[in-house]
Amino acid sequence: MVRKESLAQLLDEGRRKIQVTDEELAEAKRRRRLLAASVRRAFAGSTAYFNGSVAHGDANTPLTDVDLGVVLTEKDAEPYGPGKKSALTLMEIARDAIHENLDDEFPKLTIEVEGRRRAILVRFGDPVTPGQADFTADVMTAIPHPSGRGLYIPNTKIAAQWDRADPIAHTWMVLQAIEDTKVVFARTVRLLKHWNGTHSKPMCSWNVKALCLGCLDEPMPLINALQVFFTYAADEIDKGPTPDPAGVAGPIPLNMPRADVHKRLCAARRYIDLAIEHEKEGRPGLAQHALHQVLPELVAKPDATEEEADRLARAVRSGGPAASGLGLATGLVTPTRAWGA
Repeated sequence: MVRKESLAQLLDEGRRKIQVTDEELAEAKRRRRLLAASVRRAFAGSTAYFNGSVAHGDANTPLTDVDLGVVLTEKDAEPYGPGKKSALTLMEIARDAIHENLDDEFPKLTIEVEGRRRAILVRFGDPVTPGQADFTADVMTAIPHPSGRGLYIPNTKIAAQWDRADPIAHTWMVLQAIEDTKVVFARTVRLLKHWNGTHSKPMCSWNVKALCLGCLDEPMPLINALQVFFTYAADEIDKGPTPDPAGVAGPIPLNMPRADVHKRLCAARRYIDLAIEHEKEGRPGLAQHALHQVLPELVAKPDATEEEADRLARAVRSGGPAASGLGLATGLVTPTRAWGA
């Protein structure tokens, strides 16, 4: 039998399935505090900042990592920066401080510095989500930018190279968007990160959020938020790479050719449009079927009733909306094929 939940109910159930648990979040934040305290002690007068999904309020389960950084004082930062010393020394200092403070509690802790471009990688050897292999942290050692806007962050792949970024502004912008949309922003991002991860990961999570910042600024139902995002994102990616919302860093790189990313976004947009159309016309089974194509692991694929099967068959013969090449007419097109993967 076809489930008769509305699209709103299906999406609410889906986002609850992937939302990080209170227990995971509490332990992740505790470990983040331990790391922040360690690096702040290593660099007197420094300040710590938090970024990434835990800080942004859009983390999914299983929770596998956390992000933070330390900003040196202007005096301590003076020897470092573009054309001066690289961040490698700072990264080694941070590594030693973390070992000194956390080794007793986490005997399997390891820290990688060599080969790390931007941040040291802390491996706790102890997951916060049961069943996971580990829990990690990226710890950045940053210095103030002379303009007062943003930071210089390490780029150890090039000698004496530092790149400009503003992770502090990014976190503020995301939290403001969550407040402005009455949490819809965070819930939408959770669903979109899941979509991204189950369809070849065309974009990094920050690119998803940066695009959301450009189109989600008020409360709305989740299905409409997805429609707004995929419409906006497809148009923006078609124009070119996504610019830094803070206006200080370069454009955000994609994980695959831009044409392929655009193709995936357009396909998702068509499925969402079709789901909304079917629900509006009183076809909940077909609406769920269309939404399943976008979020196959969160929304179950329904069995068609006799009436809906007949409607699909007639749509195929007539070339109607359900036979528009989206895979709904025959049920033979898998989500990965539908996204051109």
